[in-house]
Amino acid sequence: MPPFFHILEALARERETLLCVGLDPHPEDLPEPTATAARDFCLRLLEATAPFALAFKPNAAFFEIYGAAGWEALSEVIAAVHARELPVVLDAKRGDIASTARAYARAAFETLQADALTVNPYLGRDAVLPFLEAPHKGVFLLTKTSNPGSADLQDVPLVEGSLLYERVAALAQTWGTAGNVGLVVGATHPEALQRVRAAAPGLWFLAPGVGAQGGHLETALTAGLRPDGLGMLIAVSRGISRDESPARAARLLRERIARVAFAPSRQTASLETPPAPLPSHAALRTKVARRLVATGCVQFGRFTLKSGLQSPIYLDLRRLASFPDLLSDVARLYADLLAPLTFQRLAALPYAALPIGTAVALHMGVPLIYPRKETKDYGTRAAVEGVFSAGETAVMLDDLATTGGSKFEAAEKLQAVGLQVHDVVVLIDRQSGAREQLAARGLRLHAVFTLTELLGLWEAEHLVSPEHLAAVRRFLGDHASPASAAA
Repeated sequence: MPPFFHILEALARERETLLCVGLDPHPEDLPEPTATAARDFCLRLLEATAPFALAFKPNAAFFEIYGAAGWEALSEVIAAVHARELPVVLDAKRGDIASTARAYARAAFETLQADALTVNPYLGRDAVLPFLEAPHKGVFLLTKTSNPGSADLQDVPLVEGSLLYERVAALAQTWGTAGNVGLVVGATHPEALQRVRAAAPGLWFLAPGVGAQGGHLETALTAGLRPDGLGMLIAVSRGISRDESPARAARLLRERIARVAFAPSRQTASLETPPAPLPSHAALRTKVARRLVATGCVQFGRFTLKSGLQSPIYLDLRRLASFPDLLSDVARLYADLLAPLTFQRLAALPYAALPIGTAVALHMGVPLIYPRKETKDYGTRAAVEGVFSAGETAVMLDDLATTGGSKFEAAEKLQAVGLQVHDVVVLIDRQSGAREQLAARGLRLHAVFTLTELLGLWEAEHLVSPEHLAAVRRFLGDHASPASAAA
């Protein structure tokens, strides 16, 4: 029998897909909490998505909760996948000392007839080798998992300068001498995907996390694919099973994968070709969104806004200056938005945007000016501080956009001294009408985040309670501008 990864590569080229459909029969998704309901759920999902899938990944835990009946249901699901002539990756995350590991391997590969298994390598080589004794079976070693807490241990730096998960990737290539080893690397960590691809250029990755966990498909593919367009199994579970039409969801994912992985330019590449640089913007956005909550720059409760409205969320971005690492990351995100714009000066609006503007100016090497809130009645009596020349273009930087009022005042001061102003860049658009009001004055708004986007990122990272998220979404629905509400 050919090795698992040889079969996988041949099927991927034949079917032009890298989609691995997760079979996770969550009890809340079933009409009743029984093994039969779990089996039927998976069989319906299999029927709907098989035309678009490269493999299926049943999660053992959702069957084991039903005892012996669940084990039988899992066996029937695996047999149904094989009837479609597709491989099964059993997601069980096994790992123990050698004798126990060998029993786990027999259960997965002989009793259940799974084609591949997820294995925890953190007990070391002797705990992994029993899973590798069947050369035609595949083993995916947990390397950089998709959950936020993976950083607690897997990102620990080592003396030689690499991270612990990179050490796992390096060791995996020495353990799997028969070529039957792959790595689990979460699609939620594109920077890790790129680092692991550099450490293990030929191995296949099982990449969970697209969809419900917040991973971005195209970013993950760009980071983790081999130059030949293969080497990744994109595992999606709830993003398909909870869609109104799982077949449509799977088809659309397959089409998106094909546009990146099976483009003509990919098919002529070789493994010696260096990987394309990773666009870090998406990963950095997730990191900053997480840190905004952790540092108290975003708070939830009941707050009175300047307008008098009672809001369930308060954005205090003046705190950014107290967290230099976060401020530096924010500056990089601003710089990404500023890159395609034409300007000679950055104009930071006092007071919250002054430290942001300074950080951006240092990052980009662009001069900074700022319009004063009150003109001094002594000294130079300047309305705009800094060095500039009439006729130059300034782009305004602020922390938030709510209604646009403060931006109009600042633009008038800048224009009064001969500067041109066309663009405003902010970290967060509260979606309260600023974009439309600024556009009416000939000003374009560019935001790193909308509030809606942040809510989605916080939800995916499980950083904010469902109650707070629901309250903010209700507030947005009641008070968002018409265009924002329709978006």
